[in-house]
Amino acid sequence: MPAPAAPTAAMPPRIGEADRLRATVVLSILVHAMVVFGLGFAPEDAAPLLPTLDVIQTRTQTPLTPAQADFLAQANNQGGGEQDKSSRPGAPQAGPVPQATEGLAPRPLHAQSPAPSPPPEARVVASTTGTTTLPTPQARPDVPPDPMPPGREKIERDMEMARLAAEIQLRSVEYAKRPKRKFVSASTREYAWAQYLRTWVDRVERVGNLNYPDEARRRRIGGVVVISVGVRRDGSVESVRILRPSHVPMLDEAALRIVRLAEPFAPLPRTAEDPDILHVTRTWQFLPGGELVDR
Repeated sequence: MPAPAAPTAAMPPRIGEADRLRATVVLSILVHAMVVFGLGFAPEDAAPLLPTLDVIQTRTQTPLTPAQADFLAQANNQGGGEQDKSSRPGAPQAGPVPQATEGLAPRPLHAQSPAPSPPPEARVVASTTGTTTLPTPQARPDVPPDPMPPGREKIERDMEMARLAAEIQLRSVEYAKRPKRKFVSASTREYAWAQYLRTWVDRVERVGNLNYPDEARRRRIGGVVVISVGVRRDGSVESVRILRPSHVPMLDEAALRIVRLAEPFAPLPRTAEDPDILHVTRTWQFLPGGELVDR
């Protein structure tokens, strides 16, 4: 019986010259088509950003248009307030928002502790014919009460917090730039403010000597008062504060009265700073002879 023939390995297909020529022609046609028709590949650009406009709804308006506005709104508003930087004007309450359905708006529910339940009554079951001994009940640890307030107290506290929040919002400033202030005293060197301060002192001394307290002059009472006066741009008095009293009530009252009698002062000069309020701090000496001297 003849032996079986050994299996032969599969021969790889041979690529002839004609196959290479066809592949080269096809590749050349694709490259030339891309060059002729301008076909290429480029990364996709991001979608362009659409311009947006932020408009603030304000509740107050002024007839004058500000020289430099910080925000856009439906009406002109002249800024004020006591803050260093500009911030968005706020309103004491939000505007009305339409509801999805008619009726009362849903109110969120707050976690509340239930009303305290009465303590359980101790019940003892005894039998004369029973043979099983029941275990002695163990003492239950005291559980601390729930920190959440009861229902009515929770509602009252929420209402009080809402009232306080509304009060804080009403007291908050709606305009975000405080007036520019400048403080001058006896050590000022600027020519404009030095000249203005000299005029201011002369007016105070003249009014003070004409309205010196009669009782202090008669009793020859003297003292020293350090006072700070805030003068607006038009010369009116914005604030008066006694920084160091003389410990003589009649002299302190006389100093405040002299400032009010000397009002209005000269308008503030135009400078590079151009403040809205000028604070003048001076030391006034009431001499026992009945004379006021600005030191």
